Amino acid sequence: MKIVFLEAMTLGDVDLSPLKELGELTVYQTNTESQTIERIKDADVIIVNKTPIGKKELSAAPKLKLICVAATGYNNIDIPATFKHNVVATNVKGYSTESVAQHVFAHLLSVVNSVIPFQKDIRSGKWQQSPIFTMLTHPIEELNGKTLGIIGYGAIGRRVAELARVFGMKVLVAKRPGVEYNDDFRVSMETVITQSDVLTIHTPLTAETRDLITMRELKIMKPTAILINVARGGIVNEMDLYHALKQKIISFAIVDVLGKEPPRQGHPFFELDNILLTPHIAWTSRQAREKLLDGIVNNIRLFMEGRIDEIRLTK
Repeated sequence: MKIVFLEAMTLGDVDLSPLKELGELTVYQTNTESQTIERIKDADVIIVNKTPIGKKELSAAPKLKLICVAATGYNNIDIPATFKHNVVATNVKGYSTESVAQHVFAHLLSVVNSVIPFQKDIRSGKWQQSPIFTMLTHPIEELNGKTLGIIGYGAIGRRVAELARVFGMKVLVAKRPGVEYNDDFRVSMETVITQSDVLTIHTPLTAETRDLITMRELKIMKPTAILINVARGGIVNEMDLYHALKQKIISFAIVDVLGKEPPRQGHPFFELDNILLTPHIAWTSRQAREKLLDGIVNNIRLFMEGRIDEIRLTK
């Protein structure tokens, strides 16, 4: 069985030897769309992260039986086309829950504790010149008593809620319009958006969630609110967020994902002081990347055993 791993660099230094035990492994550290067809044409199994796989790619790979998405999100895969070509597509759930939840609070705490401004002051000599032992030049806010709104209440959203309650935060979980839920604890999206001191997004990017947060939603948030997006870039309209931050419609944003990654030079976010921007790293703890590889290996093994229903894509 020929296994082709595109974009292996996204797993960093994780040992790929378990994949070699499953078949003939070919590894490409990076991949461009123009290289995909040539690289997968003889593959039985392909492992992809962000590489688009659609009708053209599937038609060019007649031996292909299994697509392993090295992620939870699979918006880069044409799922209807995989069924037409009798190809099974899989993803990996749950591998990054702890990593992403930790990222949310690491950055939220750094913002409410003004860690970066204080570091800048120390490096520029302002503490050394202070007439008192401390500095009160930047605000520090306690999370206790504040309201955290969550859009997307899967494994990551639930873990974020657990951690928020440890800090004494009130948690509101949003109902997405048009979605039926079998619980009674969720409240309307508008309620969550208007009442939250911190609004955090953990929903997949789909046709329904693209541009879920636009200027309309930003304008009804509290002016002191912090928006966190560690899900997918397309969920928040970037130019609307830029203008909302520029005009101080909301206080701050913590953003780990963009619509185009890596971004172009001169992206508007780079000029803002009230955004903490990271390069899509919330999921990348060493433990999370190791769990991800374990999940991929397990999916391939289950496929080889004919246990297809256990590995089909899950949200």
